[in-house]
Amino acid sequence: MPKSITTWILVADGARARLFVNDGVGKGIKPALEQEFIGTNLPSREIASDRPGRSFDSGGEGRHAMEPPTDPQRYGKQLFARTIAGVLEDARKKNAFERLVIVAPPRALGDLRSEFGTELTGMVTAELNKDLTKVPTRDLPDHLGQVMAV
Repeated sequence: MPKSITTWILVADGARARLFVNDGVGKGIKPALEQEFIGTNLPSREIASDRPGRSFDSGGEGRHAMEPPTDPQRYGKQLFARTIAGVLEDARKKNAFERLVIVAPPRALGDLRSEFGTELTGMVTAELNKDLTKVPTRDLPDHLGQVMAV
């Protein structure tokens, strides 16, 4: 009998992630880790430490507030993607899975891709461009049928 291939399924958005495991066709999915990852969702005013800087008009006496160099909310989502990528990289090093399926909305998918190393990227067998973070575990296989046999 051939060895079953372990596939991890990452279901994420910019602030929430769950990991599931599938041990082969017909085996369904179950949580890969006991925890659900939840990023901080603080208002921008609580993330940024200072008020925006001010600048003077080049030809007058007016002053203007300056935009921060990065959006604090966007930066928080990128840090969350880095955290999830680190968890997956650690699991990859322990040979916890052979394949990885990613389910995330477009922006979160891009953030995750940019944080994955070469080896982890090579293990990605499918991507599903959807936000399924709030879908109950029992209903996920209905959505995953597009990209894998569950």
